[in-house]
Amino acid sequence: LVDHAMLYGTSRTRAEARGRELLDQLELPGVWERQAKTLSGGQRRRLDIAMGLVHDPRLVFLDEPTTGLDPQARANLWTHIAALRGDGGTTVFLTTHYLDEADALCDRIFVIDHGQIVASDTPDNLKRAVRGDLVELTLAEGAGPAALERVDRFEGVSEVAELGRTVSFRVPSAGVALPRMLR
Repeated sequence: LVDHAMLYGTSRTRAEARGRELLDQLELPGVWERQAKTLSGGQRRRLDIAMGLVHDPRLVFLDEPTTGLDPQARANLWTHIAALRGDGGTTVFLTTHYLDEADALCDRIFVIDHGQIVASDTPDNLKRAVRGDLVELTLAEGAGPAALERVDRFEGVSEVAELGRTVSFRVPSAGVALPRMLR
């Protein structure tokens, strides 16, 4: 960690302090005194991330940073990435196949297919554009046909289906549509 930071012009004293701070933040207690070859796969992954951050970069590229991490280490890393963006003012480019990760950590998402950007927007806008929210209502006995007619009249409703007393459909934003529909 110290050598890596010094390659970027960080003083030895600052590099050591920052390295120890990162190991604590990434929940790697006791690693400072150990050789990297003795670490588990998840610990090595977090050590790699510490090496990328030890010199306090303004721009960071993280390629699948949580692959191979256990759920606790993954949650810890999410917290650290969010703090980098928020408190640290660092710009983070994150590549991931985990949609929940992109949704939680990204201000803007680019969907790439065969090397081409096929979609780009905020997580909320992308989710709304793709499918909308699924709504399922269980109706009172005999309310089916009348309820279906009413649901179909609302703007943006799609994929209406009825199964027994349950009516399901999609709307762009359930939080906006449902109160009106239920009234």
